[in-house]
Amino acid sequence: MKLISLLLAGAALTVTAVTAQAEVRFGIMNEAYPPFFAKDASGVWQGWEIDMMNAVCAEMKETCSVVDLSWDGLIPALQSKKFDVIWSSMSITDERLKTIDFTNKYYNTPSKLIGPKDQEPGATPEAVEGKTIGIQVSTVQSEYYKKYFADKAEEQTYQTLDEAFQDLAAGRIDYVFGDSIVLDAFLKSDFGKDCCADMGDVADDPAVLGIGVGGGLRKEDTELKAKLNDAIAAVRASGKYDEISKKYFSFDIYGK
Repeated sequence: MKLISLLLAGAALTVTAVTAQAEVRFGIMNEAYPPFFAKDASGVWQGWEIDMMNAVCAEMKETCSVVDLSWDGLIPALQSKKFDVIWSSMSITDERLKTIDFTNKYYNTPSKLIGPKDQEPGATPEAVEGKTIGIQVSTVQSEYYKKYFADKAEEQTYQTLDEAFQDLAAGRIDYVFGDSIVLDAFLKSDFGKDCCADMGDVADDPAVLGIGVGGGLRKEDTELKAKLNDAIAAVRASGKYDEISKKYFSFDIYGK
């Protein structure tokens, strides 16, 4: 009996050790997307979304890690189990919900256009007529362009927003279309403040632009979804969400 007890105790210790080593892997885009995420001088990811990830992981009492990949490779990589949750400013849309699931939203901001300082402000189909709009591939803004701007303006696609910003500053395109916070960050940068200006927010369309940003999940990972939703709610209820956000923003990023 003593031998059996010892064997059972050893097995329990083994299971405990394996459980302790498990981690939740968060997938993010492998380019800077300030103020949400960017690498510091030592190569460590920093930013609002990273701080939020750490707070959520603390609530779940889980060890978490970051896996970075190209934006258009995130959903395929999630499906092939290279990581467990997309945590990369991905909007919750009906189209994406056909393929993956999402947590509840953890922020929501509008989309806007930016252009040269001498450009007349305006973000309507009439305002962009005859112009070229720079848009990152596989984004909700690209879908919005197809619905509202395609018969008025030309789309120039980019793998990264940085490439679009460079072409805008050089005068090779007329607008960049993207998330308002990231575009505002560019306009405040040394590179953007001299060349470019805010052209205004586009009219909202939740069916295309989504209902906010959430964590992308495989449809079968219902247990992880529940844990993440509970953790997001707890971070908001505790005041930690506001504490994190005040480091980066002067307004409520959670949105409506």
